[in-house]
Amino acid sequence: MIATTSTTPNPSTAPALIVWGLTKTFCGRAGPVDALKEVSFNVMPGEFVALVGPSGCGKSTLLSIVAGLESPTTGRVVIDGRSIVEPGPDRGMVFQRDNLFPWLTVRENVRYSARLKSIRRTLSGAKRQDFDARCDQLIDIVGLSKFAKSYPSELSGGMRQRAALARALANQPRVLLMDEPFGALDAQTREEMQELLARLSERQGTTTLFVTHDVEEAVLLSDRIIVLAPHPGRIAREIKVDLPRPRTLEMRLEPEFSSVRADVLESLYSRQRRSLSESQLQSMVR
Repeated sequence: MIATTSTTPNPSTAPALIVWGLTKTFCGRAGPVDALKEVSFNVMPGEFVALVGPSGCGKSTLLSIVAGLESPTTGRVVIDGRSIVEPGPDRGMVFQRDNLFPWLTVRENVRYSARLKSIRRTLSGAKRQDFDARCDQLIDIVGLSKFAKSYPSELSGGMRQRAALARALANQPRVLLMDEPFGALDAQTREEMQELLARLSERQGTTTLFVTHDVEEAVLLSDRIIVLAPHPGRIAREIKVDLPRPRTLEMRLEPEFSSVRADVLESLYSRQRRSLSESQLQSMVR
């Protein structure tokens, strides 16, 4: 049986990430289209929060705004009291595709941020040695020490995603952003990456905002799940995942895990069923 203890972050701590009144409107051919509408939530230091919802609910758009890759129409994103207006080293990003530089080795990819002018100014002497040591440690943690001198073309998809994860963590980002990072992997590799991320999250204590379509994955990894409803994207419900850590794949067989998964699925599909019923009623009236 699963124990009832939990490692939920201390609620008295100030949030690491604040998303406040976020609205994103795009100009479509038929007029303005709201991708997000008045989305607000906090993520506490060390908390792992998953965003789930149907396609078109604005999950990836929201993550892009937090990353500073897009600007909101209204609202703002705040990290440590500072409003986000552009990408920065305080946020690490892992996409569905690994986005490794094919001309760099695994070690060079993980150490890449040291080449950036904004980072290079802070890395000199002992600090540079510490950074390189941390990168090598991350390469070892993700199981790629034997492939540190290999190029991305010489690696499997799962190995490349491991390298991308290590690169995202190299700068010790305040917030780690992950957009369907395991979506392109086969089932077995995906499970391996889920276990790896669960271990890393517990070991590193990195604040994480994670986008996924996989409800089981969200329950396995998260402290809290935010369910988004579409058209426009908005928060339908927040569900606390009060399961103990460390998390393992075997936990999926436990009744407590199944209960949380059912709760999330009900939040997703009950809203879809209501929308479908409304559409059917409108057709009957016509």
